[in-house]
Parts: sequence; structure tokens; C-alpha cells
Amino acid sequence: MSNEDRSTTAAATAYPLLDAAAGRTPEHRPVWFMRQAGRSLPEYRKVREGIGMLQSCFRPDLVCEITLQPVRRHRTDAAILFSDIVVPLKAAGIDLDIVSGIGPVIEQPVRDAAAVAAMPKLDAAQVEPIAEAVRLLRGELPAGVALIGFSGAPFTLASYLVEGGPSRNHERTKSLMYTEPDTWHALLDALADIAITFLRVQADAGAQAFQLFDSWAGALSLADYRQYVQPHSARVFAALRESAPALPAFHFGVGTGELLGAMGEAGADVVGVDWRVPLDVAAGRVGPGKALQGNLDPATLMADRDTVDAQVRRVVADGDAALAAGATGHVFNLGHGVLPSTDPDALTRVVDLVHAL
Repeated sequence: MSNEDRSTTAAATAYPLLDAAAGRTPEHRPVWFMRQAGRSLPEYRKVREGIGMLQSCFRPDLVCEITLQPVRRHRTDAAILFSDIVVPLKAAGIDLDIVSGIGPVIEQPVRDAAAVAAMPKLDAAQVEPIAEAVRLLRGELPAGVALIGFSGAPFTLASYLVEGGPSRNHERTKSLMYTEPDTWHALLDALADIAITFLRVQADAGAQAFQLFDSWAGALSLADYRQYVQPHSARVFAALRESAPALPAFHFGVGTGELLGAMGEAGADVVGVDWRVPLDVAAGRVGPGKALQGNLDPATLMADRDTVDAQVRRVVADGDAALAAGATGHVFNLGHGVLPSTDPDALTRVVDLVHAL
């Protein structure tokens, strides 16, 4: 569908991000950054000083302040709720912590049918602080800046639970998946329920879009993704489509170039693309009827200004080519999260350039 065709489908709203996600023509190309609220900002490091990561995620005032920081500094078109992928697991009662330099560490990994049967459910009241943070944010965000909620996808949450923490090869995860498929599907069913509850709480409190992060899905073959993962992610999208049909759904994973079509089929409106696949190529893999998000390499921001500008222009041109190839919209983003050593001024310049283009 061409830009001209898209512009006649519906009038633009005050939110460029929501317009691009819904196939409308926004007033300018929207841009935000995964991990835009975080360690690249000195104001973040200052406000988090002496406060643990998980503790900060359950303080509505702090969540609100941290979420707003990159919007104030960079003038992005979206804020993404400051949280962590394991927050709903912690809230449900799973014994875990986020260890500096390592990441989430699970005290008792889930590796058999008995452990899956003992998995706690998430009650909405257990994440009320997150709902309160969303309500605070909706009252503080500037006009036209959309609030994105998020959750980890069932596979990525399962990987943390089974491995006991981050993993390079996901060997225990795949072993359970292959050797005990009934136990595996029961685990992902339980985690889909947790993700659905967590996202519904955010939607009911005022989130205007949501992103399902399947950070580790790139470790899977296409056949394994379709058999062991896609149905559970699809259930999350279907549940949110039923309870919050107006919310655009984003889906993202790292190293998922071979999975893009299947990830799009899971039910998202917008498919995130990492830096390894050009956006026009990704449009062909995802197929028509979906918007795309991405995909500047985060490491590019370490280069000189002229190089960064050239790469931003390339991604915008790829986005235009993706629209010509059938994508219904393009949201400019990085191909993964902001690196902690990124100069914040580089991010601000990217936003300004994308808006100018």
C-alpha cells in the first residue's frame, strides 16, 4: 500500500506512534528507543543511586520519573514504561533477584512437571504499583507522546525460569522443550496467563500500546518457533485484542530475521526488526498488513556525527522502501536497546533528524 493510499484510510490523530502502528499517515515519522530510560542517562543514574532495580520497578513515583526522563531530554514520540521483564514473575511470588553484572537470577529454576504445577498465578492486585505508575504517567506525559506498556513473551520468560538466569545457548530450555513437550507447553501456558494479566493491568490503567519482548526467540529454528512458541505468544495477542482492541500491539526479538513472518502471524500490528535485516527485506518476510519498527544498529551511535546521520538516513530510506513493499507504517527505533555507554546527545540528534526527514 502506498503512502497516498494509506493517507486516505483514516484521519491522523495527535499521536504519531499510534498512527504509524495503525496504518494511518502520521504528521511525522515517529521515533523512540528501546531502553531509552536507563543507564545512558546521568539523571537516571542519579535517581537510581542506592535503589535496587526491582525495588525501583515497584515504586510508582520512581517509575514515572524514570519513564519521563528520555521524553524530556530527547523529545521522543513514545514513552515505554520503566520496568523489567521479570517484574510480573517477582510480583507473582517467584523467588528471584536482578544481580548487577549478571541479570535476573532464579533461586529455584523450573525444570520438571512438578515445578510447573507449582507455578504461582499473577493477580492484578500484585502489580497495582505498576498500574499506579501508568496512571501517573498519563497525567504527566506531553501531548502527542504515547505510553507503551510491555511484557516478556512466554518463551523468554520460560528461558529465564528454566536456565535459572541468562543463557548463551539455552541448552536446559531446549532440552525441556524437546524431551518433555507436555511439561513445556504447560509452562508456557502459565507464563502466557501471567503476561496477559500484566498487560491487561497496564491497559486498564491507561497504556496506549504494548510491546511483547521475545528477547531470546532468535535462538530457535523456524520450525521450533512455530511448534513450541508461536501458539503461546498468539494467545497473548488474542487476549489483549479481545480486552483492549484499540491498543496497537508490537512484537520484538533479537536475531529473529528468519522468524519475522511467523512472529507477524502471531498477531502483532507492528513487528520489530533488529539491525541485521534491512527493513524492505523484512517487509517481504513479514508480508502485507503489518507495520515495521527499527532498525538502527545501537553500536552505530558510538560513531562520529556524520556517520550516524548517514545511517539514520539509510534506515529512513529503507523504511520508505518497506512502505512501498507493503508495510503499513514505519516506527523508527534501534535494532535493540540503547547501550549504556551511548552519548545521550547522539540520541537527541537522531530524534531531531528523523523528525526533520
